[in-house]
Amino acid sequence: MSSKPHNKKSTGDSSPVVLARKVPDKIQKMLWGLTAGRCEFAGCNKDLFEHSVTLLAGNFAQVAHIVAFREDGPRGDDDKRPEHVHDLENLMLLCPECHKLIDDRPTEFTRPTLKSYKRDHEERVRHVTSFGPDLKTSIVQLKALIAGQPVAIPISHIYDAVAPRWPTDRKGCVIDITAIDVEDSAGTSAAVRKIDKELDRLYADGMDVESIRHISLFALAPIHLLTYLGSRMSDKIPVDFFQRHRDESGSPWQWRISDTPVTYRAHCIRPGTDKSKVALVLSLSGVIPDTALPKGVDETYHVYEITLANTTPHRDFLRQRGDLEQFRKCYRSFLAQLTQDHGLISEIQVYPAVPAPVATVLGYDLLPKVHPALRMFDYSRENGFQERLLVESDSRLTTA
Repeated sequence: MSSKPHNKKSTGDSSPVVLARKVPDKIQKMLWGLTAGRCEFAGCNKDLFEHSVTLLAGNFAQVAHIVAFREDGPRGDDDKRPEHVHDLENLMLLCPECHKLIDDRPTEFTRPTLKSYKRDHEERVRHVTSFGPDLKTSIVQLKALIAGQPVAIPISHIYDAVAPRWPTDRKGCVIDITAIDVEDSAGTSAAVRKIDKELDRLYADGMDVESIRHISLFALAPIHLLTYLGSRMSDKIPVDFFQRHRDESGSPWQWRISDTPVTYRAHCIRPGTDKSKVALVLSLSGVIPDTALPKGVDETYHVYEITLANTTPHRDFLRQRGDLEQFRKCYRSFLAQLTQDHGLISEIQVYPAVPAPVATVLGYDLLPKVHPALRMFDYSRENGFQERLLVESDSRLTTA
């Protein structure tokens, strides 16, 4: 053990000043403010003013030194010890578990590493707390079984995704259809009734969305129900749509910003003999060959396709928020051209291979009394494409 006067400061004479071990209250309060009362260890972010089990309020934080108070302590023998070990720059707010970890493994959690944790955390807090009151959003979730399993979205993932907006409450509006078997017509009808009921409540007078005037939508469900959800949402209140990503380059629901933008192409792949019969193939998450369409889509049908113009269709193509906006422009342009070429037809058949946000905007971007209804089909290896639901273009809820 070192015998150096690690906690003494020279005053220029022969009488050193012994430093107090306790961090001054003023410094501690400043640290609590800079950290928002959360653990600064990268990936932890635990709320240190709430007990993790009982949820009771309390101060469960520990003020940790990056370079230890004692020279024989963790990272204490650093060649460039800070002049004042209690300076804010040398302090982190940690939960007891993370505090013990960094002190038990000082060679792994070095001074530069901990400095980077502190810097990133405090910069994030400063950024988030700069959001104004006009950036509130109402969270809406549609939850169904995916591959037979429910998919939960942690609130931390939602906060990451909607930034710089912030949710008005931690739960929001949850349309939970996980208890409904949506693989048959009866289940689909039950799911539609559930969506209707929850949306009626969401847009009712006096509810949050009326004053907030913004919605952030997180939805995982069969494509036909996502399209129905979109068709029912009011276009008078802006909606941000979010995509669940499979990679680990960021929070799962956070739009990426560094990838090459996607472009789309709408074209006729097979002209028909009857202008009133139209089929739309959406080859985005995968390629849908003409041979996969049902036999009922015969020579009388005009068959159109929207696909990726600059890459082969694949399931992870939708990366940036702008990728979705570019699809919406292409889709709306297609609908406008369709009306010009075919007139006011009653419906089009839709054969989709698309991610959730695209499925939702298929319904959301329909114009009542102008665009045709969408007869949605779903694909399975066993049965091919099967008709699932007719989504009307005039079913949208109205709001003031």
